[in-house]
Order: sequence, then structure tokens, then C-alpha cells
Amino acid sequence: QVQLVESGGGLVQPGGSLTLSCAVSGFTFDIRLTKWYRQAPGKERELGASIISAGGTTNYAESVKGRFTISRDNDKRLVHLQMNSLEPEDTAVYLCTCQYRRSWLDSRYFEVWGQGTQVTVSS
Repeated sequence: QVQLVESGGGLVQPGGSLTLSCAVSGFTFDIRLTKWYRQAPGKERELGASIISAGGTTNYAESVKGRFTISRDNDKRLVHLQMNSLEPEDTAVYLCTCQYRRSWLDSRYFEVWGQGTQVTVSS
């Protein structure tokens, strides 16, 4: 069974930095795309950043562009989210999700979500 586990969240002061990691466990034949979302209390889930495994193309929401960097380590099956210049508005639960194939015999892509990690930006 494929699972995602996020780590690296915590409490940080405004202007500070954190690096989140998303680790994939379980067998996957191919991981196509990994995304980081965030959800703040009372707000809709927001896509923050995404990265395509083949080639490393990235995309960012306007709210995090220039401050956040998504990267991947395919060998270790990790995706990181480096967050700089954090603001109180970045406070949220951060969740990662990926699209993967189960085997070379099955061309379908499935999606799995992690449980999330809390990021709190406060002085």
C-alpha cells in the first residue's frame, strides 16, 4: 500500500524558514506528479506548488512564488518544500499528494494523500 508521510512542520517566527519533506513508502512503478497543498482553518484547500518527476518542471501559486521552492529526490523518493520569508498567512496544515502507477502492466494513475504537517508562523 502506497503511503505519504509529511514531516518538518513546526512553529516559526515571521520571516523565518522551514523545509517540509514528503516521503513515499510502498511500491510504485512510476510517480508522475507531486503537489503540496495547504489548508488554513476556515479556508479552502489551496495548491501551493507542484513538481513533475520527469524533467522537474515546477509550478507555484502566486501567493508563494519567489518564497517557496519545491524539489525532488527521485532516488530517495522524497519531495521537499523549502519555505522562506514565512508570513502569518502561511499558517496552515501542509499536505502532499502524488500521482503514481502501480505497475508497468497498468497504465492508470492513482492519487494518494498524506496526513499533513502543521506549520504555524507566529511571533
